[in-house]
Amino acid sequence: MRTKHTNKFALSLVTAAILSAPSAFAAESDLGTALTDGKLSANFNLRYEGVEQDNAAKDADAFTLRTRLNYTTGVFNGFSAAVELENSTAIVDDYKDAIGHGDDFSVIADPDHTELDQAYIAYKGGKLSGKIGRQVITMDNHRFVGHVGWRQDRQTFDALTLGYQLSEETKVSYAYLTKRNRIFSDKKDVDSKDHLLNISHKLSTGKLTGYAYLLEEDKTGGAEINTFGIRYAGASKLGGNKVTYSAEFARQDNDTADKSANYFAVEAGTKVASINVKAGYELLGSDNGEYGFATPLATLHKFNGWADQFLGTPAQGLQDIYVSVGGKLAGGSWKIVAHDFSADDSSATVDDLGSEIDAVYAKAINKTFKAGVKYAAYNAGDAGAGKVDTDKVWVWLEAKF
Repeated sequence: MRTKHTNKFALSLVTAAILSAPSAFAAESDLGTALTDGKLSANFNLRYEGVEQDNAAKDADAFTLRTRLNYTTGVFNGFSAAVELENSTAIVDDYKDAIGHGDDFSVIADPDHTELDQAYIAYKGGKLSGKIGRQVITMDNHRFVGHVGWRQDRQTFDALTLGYQLSEETKVSYAYLTKRNRIFSDKKDVDSKDHLLNISHKLSTGKLTGYAYLLEEDKTGGAEINTFGIRYAGASKLGGNKVTYSAEFARQDNDTADKSANYFAVEAGTKVASINVKAGYELLGSDNGEYGFATPLATLHKFNGWADQFLGTPAQGLQDIYVSVGGKLAGGSWKIVAHDFSADDSSATVDDLGSEIDAVYAKAINKTFKAGVKYAAYNAGDAGAGKVDTDKVWVWLEAKF
């Protein structure tokens, strides 16, 4: 078990933060003004989602309204606070919500819920920042730690987070999570003892990041997954064009299952005329076809196709080769993405994991309203993989006040 050592590390980091805080104090306002001179905001997302699958499940239809109300105080001696309430109500609920409703239908993971989405105290002064309480946490590109913002019930964490700017180029971020508030209301939340350490350094052509994510479910037999990795992402000029690129490698040990796997990803993009073009390769490795590399805190919808067929990595692992094109049209933006999926450690029955085409168009109507339409078409590969052809469509209208 690593708990004793990592808890000592967390205590040392917190102690250092407290000792360095007084020198950064500066009174922006008195306490009363800070409490009353805050900002109230509201966000509404009205969305239709439809799912058709080539199996016995009924086609699913969901028409949901997500409401999010937030109040953030002003600042007093570097401190502020925020409270945010979230509700999602199904106007049409012909779908399986993954927590017990609509079992005859295909899954749309947007259950009815009302919950405290965020409630935290924050501090920022000098080189130090931090939060304690329920909060949104994201790291890098959301591949390992994200908020799953696409779903109506956003993922948050009960946590202590600390950030320290060692220099203009180098930042250290640390988080200790005691609960993962997942996207299925409160019925599938997970108590945890997670340690997230992320250190980034800016270079002239990009940012180099090293990380250690030590995850432990706080229950008997809960998964204990340790991931260590390095990522580089940046941009440069090439022949007058901007070229973006990234490369990442990570090693994962699942101590509970006694399995290990590697992660590898590369991506490059540029603009051809007015079209943005991007291509990439992502590998979530396998341990002899018995365990697939896992990212349980990720914004999973962002990766491996919007049809959400690989929210859990197959035991055979997953290779994803993808190409995307996108641009501007009629005041909005569009993108089309093509994926080709295959197993990392194939077997006699599982090798081809299918393919997918995704498309989206979104447009800001004004400063308040934004609308969009999105489509995903997944074509299944080998029958042994347990996948079926799946089509999904979304139409939404979002309002921010």
